[in-house]
Amino acid sequence: MTDAPLLAVESVTVEYALSGGRKLMAVAGVSFTVRRGETLGLVGESGCGKSTVGRAIMQLPGPAGGRIVFEGRDLADLSGQELRRVRARLHMIFQDPISSLNPRRRVRDIVAEPMAIAGVGSPEERERRVRLALEAVSLDPDRVMGRRPHEFSGGQCQRIAIARALIMEPHLVVCDEPVSSLDVSVRAQILNLLEDMKARYGLTLLFISHDLAVVKNISDRVAVMYLGRLCELASSARLYQAPLHPYTAALMAAIPVMDPDHVPDRSRLLAGDLPSPMDPPSGCRFRTRCPRAETRCAELEPTWREAEPGHFVACHFPLASVNAPEAAPINRS
Repeated sequence: MTDAPLLAVESVTVEYALSGGRKLMAVAGVSFTVRRGETLGLVGESGCGKSTVGRAIMQLPGPAGGRIVFEGRDLADLSGQELRRVRARLHMIFQDPISSLNPRRRVRDIVAEPMAIAGVGSPEERERRVRLALEAVSLDPDRVMGRRPHEFSGGQCQRIAIARALIMEPHLVVCDEPVSSLDVSVRAQILNLLEDMKARYGLTLLFISHDLAVVKNISDRVAVMYLGRLCELASSARLYQAPLHPYTAALMAAIPVMDPDHVPDRSRLLAGDLPSPMDPPSGCRFRTRCPRAETRCAELEPTWREAEPGHFVACHFPLASVNAPEAAPINRS
């Protein structure tokens, strides 16, 4: 097995054009790698840029700056036909399972579409592979292949979407909040299904979610994102045991605990709203909501550094290194 990562996201920036010639920087200088065979969780509040990163990896659209290197090739350097061939090994599961499926097409055609676009197999071969993919996600091909998406529940539609993502036997699957719109009982089924598919097909997953409880159970490593930037990355076990960034600690403090005697640490809970990405705070973007913020946090952007082996953080005063009394907060107006 090669030591090179399957996917390397290097200083990626994504911008959206607005009216009046303005631009919104949704993602600003994000870097991480995804190793072969692992699941990397990408978490953060709604609006922080998680899904934008996933779409940038898929070139939907591509980034405004930086590089996305998949299997040793920068996707931005590929032409249309070359990119189409690479996409056979790179698929995405979208957040809304129902709207991600064409309502006018039957399931057999929806699942077979990646093969049809890539020009893979005869009609008989495509039919055979569609049946195998549907069986792999615990759907009866004889009962579902001739039906349309509106005849299925959300969980069944997500199984169909997973079958479509796996039909070309990809190397990497980007899962964009694949269970956020599903009932709790169905979420567990889909998460177990993803784990089974990962083992069966040797998949590598980028799992995007705002739910840290879900990410903890499925991820090998976790990256935490805030307002377009990464603030922490570590193994799942280490991150949940000893978070270094105050934002990560706040997200974990918000995870519900099924214990009537449990008293949450309210000093770590977030206050205020997410700042506008149109006008992000100077210095550290989290400083306007951080109880540990000092003047330095407004003046200087924290650098991304390895605080301990495999544990990266972007914070001037990470939790594990501050034992002094809390500093006076800065003016957040």
